[in-house]
Amino acid sequence: MNGLRIYTNLLGSEVNCGDSIFFSRRADGPFYRWSYEEKRGQWHYSRVQALDLAFKELGVACWKGLPPALQASLKNHYLD
Repeated sequence: MNGLRIYTNLLGSEVNCGDSIFFSRRADGPFYRWSYEEKRGQWHYSRVQALDLAFKELGVACWKGLPPALQASLKNHYLD
């Protein structure tokens, strides 16, 4: 997963049922917004436009600090 960056909202203004919202981007590819769907019990992603993101509110997230289920979803999404 070369070039993969994970971001979190530093201001905490986006929360989904107590879980944080994460954003991902690989190299110069598109941004994805990740949120946890309680009913399905899995992480869901949607593509977002870079213009819609307030970059000053995003900070780099540590891979080891991500929920294990999100790590697995990211690995599946960004298959090499």
